[in-house]
Amino acid sequence: MSLWQRPLKRLQAMSYDKMLRIYAEHGTYRFRINSLKSFVSLFLVGTVLSVALAACSGGGTGSNASSETPSAAPVAATKDNVELTLVSFAVTKAAHEAIIPKFVEQWKKDRNQTVVFKQSYGGSGSQTRAVIDGLEADVVHLALAGDTSKIEKAGLIQPGWEKEVPNNGIVSKSVAALVTRPGNPKNIKTWEDLSKDGIKLITADPKTSGVARWNFLALWNSVIKTGGDDAKATEFVTKVYKNVPLLTKDAREATDAFFKQGQGDALINYENEIILAEQKGEKLTAIIPDVNISIDNPIAVVDKNVDKHGTREVAEGFVKYLYTPEAQQEFAKLGFRPVDDTLTLSKEVADKFPKVKTLGTVADFGGWDGINKKFFADGAIFDQIQAKKK
Repeated sequence: MSLWQRPLKRLQAMSYDKMLRIYAEHGTYRFRINSLKSFVSLFLVGTVLSVALAACSGGGTGSNASSETPSAAPVAATKDNVELTLVSFAVTKAAHEAIIPKFVEQWKKDRNQTVVFKQSYGGSGSQTRAVIDGLEADVVHLALAGDTSKIEKAGLIQPGWEKEVPNNGIVSKSVAALVTRPGNPKNIKTWEDLSKDGIKLITADPKTSGVARWNFLALWNSVIKTGGDDAKATEFVTKVYKNVPLLTKDAREATDAFFKQGQGDALINYENEIILAEQKGEKLTAIIPDVNISIDNPIAVVDKNVDKHGTREVAEGFVKYLYTPEAQQEFAKLGFRPVDDTLTLSKEVADKFPKVKTLGTVADFGGWDGINKKFFADGAIFDQIQAKKK
């Protein structure tokens, strides 16, 4: 393939709308041409884009020209009303229900266009599979970047999605919390206490819930960060999961099992779920362990779907809005640790969220590809642990 054919082939694979945006960004004089090399580069980009745009817009000749149609739907910016589908993991529901009306109001003010949201909430793993199987999400807010990467690998999200927005795509954060019965009758204070005989722990299933994968990592991390190796971590986590009487589908079901159904002596869940429960009047005994895991939740536009629906502009606008101080304040009010540094340093936020002494990250364990292969793939460590319970 020639030097000219390679970029042309990539561009022809793009949607019509995306090529127009690229042309708008690179084909206008938003930067100064300060060398012959820059001029030649700009000329080549313009020429290749022009050829590709002409081909995609039906300007070619021959038997194939009449059968080609643009892949994107009419742009929603030309409509008075636009519908946007948000697919998210269960515990974000309260936050999004507070944020969405503010975005709708702002978008109406700025663009004179009414945005109507369709929303779907559930376990992150289940939501990921639903999108891959045909749930036409415009935006996905999932519990872990590994789930977003699965949608990317399915061809629905273009590579580099995490670089399109601030903070590598992470829009909300939390840490793991231990909740006990009032007065803590079983004297549960640390991760280690969860492995003791007579303790019943409630948590979700890592096979269906992204939150549950974070819970598993928090347990594993508590051993590794205190000097243990993989053998000790496996032994410890095996003991803990022997004390789990049931694995719920998602974090919300785990919370309901513990609080509404009275099951278990302890619950592992997001810190934000604990804060939300307290705001609803629950009187809780909760511990934020000093050794913990940074629970990072990504946001992404589903490229294939927004180009099909013609909703890219409003989808990107919504994602951008989630990083504003207004939206981050709503996340913080409902228990998520903000990703906005100015809010993190404020006294109000500092008082709300206890400091964690030793915080592990996904990077410590080789990223989600490595984590999923090691712990959650079929036959991996989690399945081995479950097999020992039978």
